[in-house]
Amino acid sequence: MKFTDMPYERVDFEKLKKDFADLTRDLDRAQSGEEQFAVHERYYSITDHAMTQMTIVEIRHDVDMTDEYYAEEQKYIDQNRPVYENLVSDYLGKIYDSPYREYLEKKIGPVAFKNIELRRKSVDPRILGLMTEENRLMDDYNKILATAAIDWNGETLNLSLLEPYLRNVDRAVRIEAYKKRDAFFLSHAEEFDDLYDKLVKNRTKQAETLGYRNYLTLGDCRMMRNCWGRSDLKQFRRQIRDDFVPYAEELQERRRQNLKLDRLRFYDEDVYFPDGNPKPIGTPDEILEAGRRLYHNLSKETGEFMDLMCEDGLFDVYGRKTKKTGGYMTELPDYKVPFIFANFNGTTSDADVITHECGHAFQYWLVADDPIREHEDITMETAETHSMSMEFFTEPGMDLLFGKRAGDYRDMHFLDAINFIPYGTMVDEFQEIAYENPGLTPAQRNDVWMDLERQYRPHMNYEGDEFLSGGRAWQMKHHIYDCPLYYIDYCIAGTNALEYKIRMSKDFDEAWKSYLTFCRAAASDFFFGLEDRAGLINPFEDGCLKYVVKELRKLTD
Repeated sequence: MKFTDMPYERVDFEKLKKDFADLTRDLDRAQSGEEQFAVHERYYSITDHAMTQMTIVEIRHDVDMTDEYYAEEQKYIDQNRPVYENLVSDYLGKIYDSPYREYLEKKIGPVAFKNIELRRKSVDPRILGLMTEENRLMDDYNKILATAAIDWNGETLNLSLLEPYLRNVDRAVRIEAYKKRDAFFLSHAEEFDDLYDKLVKNRTKQAETLGYRNYLTLGDCRMMRNCWGRSDLKQFRRQIRDDFVPYAEELQERRRQNLKLDRLRFYDEDVYFPDGNPKPIGTPDEILEAGRRLYHNLSKETGEFMDLMCEDGLFDVYGRKTKKTGGYMTELPDYKVPFIFANFNGTTSDADVITHECGHAFQYWLVADDPIREHEDITMETAETHSMSMEFFTEPGMDLLFGKRAGDYRDMHFLDAINFIPYGTMVDEFQEIAYENPGLTPAQRNDVWMDLERQYRPHMNYEGDEFLSGGRAWQMKHHIYDCPLYYIDYCIAGTNALEYKIRMSKDFDEAWKSYLTFCRAAASDFFFGLEDRAGLINPFEDGCLKYVVKELRKLTD
């Protein structure tokens, strides 16, 4: 079914309460594990439908944030989602405490039970009001971003549509675009400070209400970190600083030399070639069609997947002035299909949709028919391995998107992948410090950010920009506001993706086979087990980043 034809019906949360009461009653009456699993299959149906309707609202709201009907529907969902989450948590608690747990654990897997344990630790009726307020604060932040109206030579642009000018080959154009973008952020800086301060305090209060010292424990439970924790993160960050940052800085120096600049400035950060970055060729529709051919060339499975995405209208990629910024993949479980939301703007970001977001979507499509829904509950470092690795697996087909500049795109993508890991790790450490110290003032948070910049990205120079030099660059990263503690997952996954790049340089078919194994396993195993199955070196393992850098040097020196 085409997305435009999918009907929307407001979720009746009062009926959901009755449905869950019925499920709980029937669980209690069940006389065997088999009977309880039959009840659990009804739970799948109920939650699939509720999530499908809530996702349709989210997409249609994000597509046009000025649409009053879906804005009200989104507000309704935000107000009631904590109720839904609490119903799910209570029900799963019954599964967790079942007298037939041994049977159920064999049926749905130990990962599912660990995830239930984490969910129980993160949702509670006592914090429903705080969770509702948290949703409102996040939406307030995104509304400010979505309604940005920046004058550019008489034309009004939003942040997504301004993006190409931030990467323009003409340095003077870039400088002017940065001035306008950063003037917008500076004009809202105090609002962003206030919103983040309220979010930190809100999340801290949620954690304290549940008996945690700070939000980090609660946040890690919500991120379903089911086989690693804070000590592992500290080890990973140490490897990034000691083994990876020096290599990344060497590549930054090569970029400076290639651009023939005396020094790199903030407005040079996203420019890789003296004649400008490569751009995908054609209109959005032509880019999607090129992506379709690319996936047909990659494998039988990816070809079938891309046909479905295009024929059923499961993309919304057109940049519009009232559309939410950014991009994501989400799922519509009633229809067993993914959906990709993006903002094409004529830059390489458009290609990232075809590679990164389609990596997420392809993996979901592979496993959407799995009768055990818990296998879809992948953790984020796993999910981002699917997407970031696909970015490298699709590189041989980049001539379809970039023509004669396909080689430039591959070089740029590699540098971008390298540069991201220190940045993403820095974002994670910033959040850890913010939640360990919820009383920090806005100025102190900005000082923390600048100190981390010196550790992870020493080449950065923000001289001459009041917003950036004031340590406020973090305010542009929406994940910090509405996906707390998420960003490190990209870095862990990015390490896996670089491992796949190394492997495919030696044997592409073997690497692809490993990737399919990793994707199909979904959440049937813990992340560490998935790494073993796919033959990947665990990024937390001491020496992993040193090995990756050594092998990458062989490819780039």
